[in-house]
Amino acid sequence: MDMFITLIIQIISGAVGGNLAGLSKQGLGSGLNTVVGGVGGLVLGQIVSAISGLPPGGALDVAAVGSNIVGGGVGGLVLTFVVGWIKNKMAAK
Repeated sequence: MDMFITLIIQIISGAVGGNLAGLSKQGLGSGLNTVVGGVGGLVLGQIVSAISGLPPGGALDVAAVGSNIVGGGVGGLVLTFVVGWIKNKMAAK
């Protein structure tokens, strides 16, 4: 059950980060910002969990939840921004 909650926290944080990135001119539309942000949040959230040494789906203490929120949010923000930037560069040609 803890693994499920960890993944949900990462996806939601990534979706929020993706929508924040979508506020710039690199936005993809609200639906795509949410989906791409969720994927980025999941991926970077798992990487941050592995680097920080927290077991996947480990205890739900403050450090673990904070790590998942930050990793997921930043991952969603970065992936959405990069995908939007690539989309805008391809449309400009």
